[in-house]
Amino acid sequence: MPASNHRFLPIASLLLAASLWGLVWYPLRLLDAHGIGGLWASLTSYGAALALGGVWLRRSGAAWRASPLLMALMALAVGWCNVSFVLAVIDGNVVRVLLLFYLSPLWALILGWLLLGEHPGRQGLVVFTLAIAGAVTMLWDPQIGLPWPRDRADWLAASSGMAFAFSNVLVRKLHAVTVRDKAAADWLGVVLVAAVWILLSGEPVPQAQPGAWTGALLLGWLGFSIMTVSVIYGVTHMPVHRSAVILLFELVVGALSAMLLTDERVLMQEWLGGLLIVLAGYLAAHAQVKTAA
Repeated sequence: MPASNHRFLPIASLLLAASLWGLVWYPLRLLDAHGIGGLWASLTSYGAALALGGVWLRRSGAAWRASPLLMALMALAVGWCNVSFVLAVIDGNVVRVLLLFYLSPLWALILGWLLLGEHPGRQGLVVFTLAIAGAVTMLWDPQIGLPWPRDRADWLAASSGMAFAFSNVLVRKLHAVTVRDKAAADWLGVVLVAAVWILLSGEPVPQAQPGAWTGALLLGWLGFSIMTVSVIYGVTHMPVHRSAVILLFELVVGALSAMLLTDERVLMQEWLGGLLIVLAGYLAAHAQVKTAA
């Protein structure tokens, strides 16, 4: 492969993934409007992606035997990340959900310090302060007082970002595992989390039209499968500090699509808090740590 392609393809891959993640809320809301809620949409779409990559899963036995605990934790972390994100963007304000999700640099800093021994240093503490300030600014409500997430969608979005950061730590530990094995594990994790969530909540099978189910399958085959592989490929072939910055493009796509396709509006307080979170993410992406790629 020419050197120019080797540099261009990871960037294009991440931009594609960020754009799709910034737009995926719209087909998810369409499915919800046609009777297929977030849990069943996750199970069906990621089940379709897993079926498509079934050969990868069958061939990933060596990775699971070598690191069974880490592979399982990564799969479950990605499962929670994706299912909670799907539920959040269906029920919550799109931009607010994306901004709360991108508190992940804060969780990555804490987890990297605790689990990888990566001391944040001065710049890391600046990131920590900016992220906390952004969250407080976004979530502050004079009538409520403490700046806690205000509803279920907020909590799901914040927990999704935490799970995303945790899964990234595990991905770094599993550096020897191939992109295909990681992708198959990710899809399996989402299917398992969605299935258990459905069983625990007692949510019945939706009485949706065949066209809606077909849409859910296509979202898995043409959406989530491409998004997963694109992220893993881009992050694998590019330094972490660059890939994290490119993935912030999701915020731009999400904000523009929400303003064009819905009547949602973002308050100035939320724009300011979001700006601080984006700045924290940008600085975190450039932070130098001892084990950085």
